[in-house]
Amino acid sequence: MDLNEVDRIGAGDRYLAVVATTRSDGSVQASVVNAGTLSHPVSDEPVVGFVTYGKTKLSNLRERPRVTVVFRTGWEWVAVEGTCEIIGPDDPLAGFESSGLPTLIRSIFQAAGGTHDDWDAFDRAMVEERRAAVLIRPERVYSNGP
Repeated sequence: MDLNEVDRIGAGDRYLAVVATTRSDGSVQASVVNAGTLSHPVSDEPVVGFVTYGKTKLSNLRERPRVTVVFRTGWEWVAVEGTCEIIGPDDPLAGFESSGLPTLIRSIFQAAGGTHDDWDAFDRAMVEERRAAVLIRPERVYSNGP
């Protein structure tokens, strides 16, 4: 899937995106995250990634790994639908060494336009908060653009 529109539109509003997951009752749970495109750390395929913690999104995604993420700048938008994988302290992934989680989380943060003055402090905070990486394999990409 071509994710060039994600990069172009995402950059226009600091890579802010709305993520929609499905609750156990079938209703939609939506929130805003920073997300960006990167290569999957095991398969090297292009994915959309974001970092999260807590139980709401992660519980939804563990049970129902379908997710939609929408980036917008002004009236221009692009949506990515697909299934996701979670890589985190409570979600190991076959073929991925858990020692690589800090690097993966940094990569997602940077893909979403983030920078940091103290990467050691950043890494400590991610560990303390039990942050996890969510990687979306795009199955459908669509937008209101040309």
